Formats: sequence, structure tokens, C-alpha cells
Amino acid sequence: MDIALLVPGPFDTVSGGYGYDRAIVAGLRASGHAVDVLELDGRHPLADDAAHASAAAAWARLGPDTLPVIDGLCLPAFAPLANALAARRTAGLIHHPTALETGHDEATRESLRVTERRLMPLLSRVIVTSQPTGERLAAEFGVNPARIVCVEPGTNAAARSTGSGGPGCEILAIGVITPRKGHDVLLRALAMLPDLDWHLTLVGGPRDSVHAHSLEALASELGIARRVTFAGEQVDAALERLWQGADIFALASHYEGYGMALAEAVKRGLPVAVTNTGAAGTLVAPETGVVCPPGDVGMLGRAMRRVIYDTALRAEMAEAAWQFGRALPDWTAQGHAFAAALHT
Repeated sequence: MDIALLVPGPFDTVSGGYGYDRAIVAGLRASGHAVDVLELDGRHPLADDAAHASAAAAWARLGPDTLPVIDGLCLPAFAPLANALAARRTAGLIHHPTALETGHDEATRESLRVTERRLMPLLSRVIVTSQPTGERLAAEFGVNPARIVCVEPGTNAAARSTGSGGPGCEILAIGVITPRKGHDVLLRALAMLPDLDWHLTLVGGPRDSVHAHSLEALASELGIARRVTFAGEQVDAALERLWQGADIFALASHYEGYGMALAEAVKRGLPVAVTNTGAAGTLVAPETGVVCPPGDVGMLGRAMRRVIYDTALRAEMAEAAWQFGRALPDWTAQGHAFAAALHT
């Protein structure tokens, strides 16, 4: 099968979504499929003229027997090509609808919603990374449920996290710096715990530089700046050291299509403190951590107090997370599942 993945450039961007795309491409190629990655220029998902032009140029390059797979982040750039999408077999890879991204004003979100409602039903196959995302596409974006296939992210083999060794509690949060990730909620929740010995390392590139600066200012305003390290993007050995030295993984997202960092956390046997939005809540068994409503600073703070303070409880959660993580699928299996979804 000849496949073209159309995605906003650069393809080596550090994020869960791009990590999924890269792993799937590697799996497809290992299975003998020819995959061409076409990186689109311009602004995404709020497509500008450069994005539209790049989408049109990439579309013109497609061979007649090539199956195009459009990453949902750049789907709005194909709005002028709606008839062309409908005229050939076209697949979409939707991590989550861009209309659900926080940080946009309501008019912008509605514009994205209208565009996605128009384009998504035209796709012959829609691959989502979680069942909750698929359900929302059917209920809110007009996608025929028969065209939706869920291929959850895989996980790599990972050593069990050994933890910081105390006496304090090292908390790790991984997620690009955008309002949707709720890092401000996490900071406010932790600021409720001045009597406990904790430190937070926040890993993620500043996708939104204004928001990144506001988070640093918020940490200072809350009086916790010395307890928070903004580590920026971390990969490979440096990131693995942070995983190994962590005692808790925390993520206060307002919405997650899946939550790949969360899956990596339980794979390593880390207790988790997360919000029950999108698929994130389904990745946490009750005994592996705490789950709170998105945006509820008070509840998150109270829940994290228990996990930080009670080391015996934390050890029980760590063991449960380790066992739960053994059942998560690997990337080889998910690569085969993705190929099968495109064949049907």
C-alpha cells in the first residue's frame, strides 16, 4: 500500500501527537508499506494562505494509487479542496478536533468547528486515538460511526521508575505549553500544599510563548517558583532520567484525545494525578492514582495531598500502575492495527 501522511511541519516536533505519527509511520514502513511524509508549511490549525497553498501543492503531488492520510491538525488547510477529498479515498488521523483546543476565543473555535464539521464527514476512513474521541466525532461532527476506527497509541518497553529516593516528593508533568494542558491548574493546586515537601518538573516546549511566560509569572505570584522547574523540551536520555527520578506523574489537562505521556507514566509504574477528560480517565484504574474533574483546583490539591504525604499509599499505587502498564499495547501491534484500519 502506498500512503502519504500529510502533516504540519516540522515532522520532528516534540509532542504526543507527532510522536504517535512518527511511530505509526515507522511501523507501517517496517510492515512493507511505502509511506511518504508530506510536511505542510503555514499556520495550523488556523490555516493561512501559506497553509492553503502548501496543502494544495501536496495534494497535487499525490499519485493516483496513493492513499492520503491527513493529520487532523492540518485538516482545516484542506477546506478549499473539500470536493477533491470527497472524490477519492481519503483517510483522516484525528488526535482530537482542533475546535476543542482551549486558548482560542469562541469565535475562532466556532470557525474551526464549522470547518471540521464540513470536512470530517467527507473522509472515507477516520482513525482516532481513543474511543471517547470517536464518540465525539460521531455525535458532534457528523462522522458516520461506521467510518471510525480507534487505534490507540502504543507504548515502548520501559524500565520501572525508581523514584527520587526522598525525603521529598518529585512530581513530573509532561505536556506542551498550551492552555489546554492545564498547567496553571496544577500550579494552583500545588500552591495549596506549602506544608508538604514537593518539587515539580514541568517538561514541554513553549508552543504558546505568551502562555509560557504567564505560567512562570504565576509560579512567582503563588510563591512556589523555587519549587518548580520549567525544563522545556526533553528527549531521549535526558527525559528518561526525569522519568526515573519521578515519584508522581501529574497532568491537569482540560481535554486529552488520549494522553500518551500518561500511558508512559503507568508503563513505568508511576502513580498518577490526572483529570477525567477525553481518554485520560480511562487510562487510570482507581488503584493507580487519583482522577479529578478538569479545572477543579481545590479537588486536585486535596487529592494530591494524599498521594504526596502518604508514602505507603504511593507505593501501593506505584505497584498497581506497574501491573496495569503491562497490559498496554506496544507500537508493533498498533502499527498493524493502523494498517488494517486503512485496508478496510
